[in-house]
Amino acid sequence: MPILQLKEIDFRYGTKEVLKGLSFAVARGEIIGIIGPNGSGKTTLLKVIDGLLIPQGGEMLVQGSCIGQKTRRELAAVMAFVPQELSPGFPFTVREIVMMGRYHQLGGLHFESSRDHLIVEESLARTDTLPFAGRLISQLSGGERQRVLIARALAQQSDIMLLDEATAFLDIKHQLSLFELIKKLNREKGLTVLVVTHDINLAARYTDRIILLRDGAIHSLGSPAEVITADSIGAVYEADVLVDQNPRTGAPRVTL
Repeated sequence: MPILQLKEIDFRYGTKEVLKGLSFAVARGEIIGIIGPNGSGKTTLLKVIDGLLIPQGGEMLVQGSCIGQKTRRELAAVMAFVPQELSPGFPFTVREIVMMGRYHQLGGLHFESSRDHLIVEESLARTDTLPFAGRLISQLSGGERQRVLIARALAQQSDIMLLDEATAFLDIKHQLSLFELIKKLNREKGLTVLVVTHDINLAARYTDRIILLRDGAIHSLGSPAEVITADSIGAVYEADVLVDQNPRTGAPRVTL
């Protein structure tokens, strides 16, 4: 049984169609890359999957159950969402932000256990954010804040992680370390990942399958080699590109 299944999903903002009849299934333990030009529906798709947006048509199943049958707390136990950016309204520290990833596990009195604190410390360490755990989130750079959001998602210990342009503010070192971390969690814990990215080459290197969106519909879906071709990328992005094979990894490589 797929851990996630979308059937003919339609979504509109007012009269503007953003997602059009999207259907696909995700197997437990897959890493799925979602690529496409600006305005193709990538972020909207993640928000629909996370239950933040309600589609006007279609059905979505999470672990075999309709998403509408789950509470927000139940969904948080299944899916962790990493947005593009964080703008907290209060002066939280980094450690407090990461602890928020444990709230769905806490009882009515919201008392953190020693296990909760241990999970938070491990999440901080894995994302290289432990050195500034006591600082206010407002004092961090954009890249540092992004890593804190990833740490918070790790602290949720969910089965599925949704990442929306998680590498947008990261330097090359932390871009690679993030995808290496995702791959490691995937191997060791069976984590299922859906990652939206504009970096086609990173998606080609680290994902099992890729969804290429065009105007809210699926243009192509398959392995990186099947999706990342000069014809497909050229047609969807309206750009003349060269696609060859990365000599180090064997993955498809796009050159402008």
